[in-house]
Amino acid sequence: MKSLLRHLTVATLAVLAATSADAADKVRLANLKFAHYGAISYMKELAPKYNLEVEERFFAKGIDILPAIVAGEVDIAASAVDGAIAGRARGVPIYAVAGFAKGGARIVAGTKTGIKSIGDFKGKKVGVARGGAQELLLLAELDKAGLTFSEKPGKDVQIVYMAFADLNQAVMAGDIDAMCQSEPQASQAINKQFGVEILKPYDTPLGMPVRSLVFSEEFYNKRDVAERTMKLFVEATKTFIDKPDLAEKYVISDMFKGQITEQDFKDAIDNSPYSYEISADHVQITTDLMMKYGVGKLSNPPKATEWVKTDLLDDALKAGN
Repeated sequence: MKSLLRHLTVATLAVLAATSADAADKVRLANLKFAHYGAISYMKELAPKYNLEVEERFFAKGIDILPAIVAGEVDIAASAVDGAIAGRARGVPIYAVAGFAKGGARIVAGTKTGIKSIGDFKGKKVGVARGGAQELLLLAELDKAGLTFSEKPGKDVQIVYMAFADLNQAVMAGDIDAMCQSEPQASQAINKQFGVEILKPYDTPLGMPVRSLVFSEEFYNKRDVAERTMKLFVEATKTFIDKPDLAEKYVISDMFKGQITEQDFKDAIDNSPYSYEISADHVQITTDLMMKYGVGKLSNPPKATEWVKTDLLDDALKAGN
């Protein structure tokens, strides 16, 4: 009996050891619910192929993710570049390691306002979410048009800050005259005919803003897991680029639970194509414009070359041809 028990114990320990060795590495992902963030969300579907388990958590906006990274609750995150810059400036230990989409914003006016151009914003209220790429794009467009702006009345344009989820309703209700909104909400406003596009705000020095994938410094330095995670990101993004029908179904059904239409999705992705690349030059231009307009209140702006790390991406792209 003792011999049998001894053999059973040894066998049990062997099974446990093998299970432990094969256990997937957990990656804690912070994401936002926008159409062009879909490939990031899709990473969790392909994760087992890379012996990873992606645990996804959605946040209301990018700057809300930063405290979770500081607290050690998040390993990787999807964010607009300016949100990542603001975090790095405050000492959040992150590296920008890839880009995953470009563009993703429209300036939309209420259909009943009669607004036809940015110049018509004089004397109007324009809504935007604070701390996102949309804010920086809006301020750059107003500056280009020679319009002054402030949260308080008295300037040419009064900026009204509110959550992404509230902007469409505010335009519909007439509480604001226009908005700089992300996708797919911007396309929804147009397709539901309570909003009209004024322009896609990409004709300033910022160009098309890049959405960034960031790794915590601690996660970046776990080279094996970080390398597998980057290869997972590249495959998920390539899948969405190569299989638009799959991307559409996944975003509409899994991310938005049927709350957006096929047309909303198509219009959104036409304005926010999936991508991989990020550059220190783009991040530095974004940083300089944030300083100019006071976005993110950067007291200690980080130099892009010190925290934009594309080595993992370069290796993953080469490996995947």
